[in-house]
Amino acid sequence: MPLIKVQSSVAQPETAVIETLLKQLSAQLAQHLGKPESYVMTAFEAETPMTFAGTTEPVCYVEIKSIGTMSGTQTQAMSQEFCQRLETALGVPKQRIYIEFTDAKGMMWGWNGSTFG
Repeated sequence: MPLIKVQSSVAQPETAVIETLLKQLSAQLAQHLGKPESYVMTAFEAETPMTFAGTTEPVCYVEIKSIGTMSGTQTQAMSQEFCQRLETALGVPKQRIYIEFTDAKGMMWGWNGSTFG
């Protein structure tokens, strides 16, 4: 049910770099939310045409969605950790990363032919 999706303007990194990044994000998201990693989905899209602050310098937009309620403490910790992770892995400065946190209702999230609510 938790999802972390990263869109970035950076050139497509090597497959091994992306696989490592996605696995790290998956484990971190599960830990932050206290949910089984077996339900976490990660996605990465490179070379997305984007601007931020009027420039086309490297940038990331991240969506984090989960069923339930994320607290301010959780989102603050995730923002700090995920921005650092993306800056290290992709070279995108933290000040050029936006993260959108979304709490979803169980009935609005489908899986395995059903929903979580």
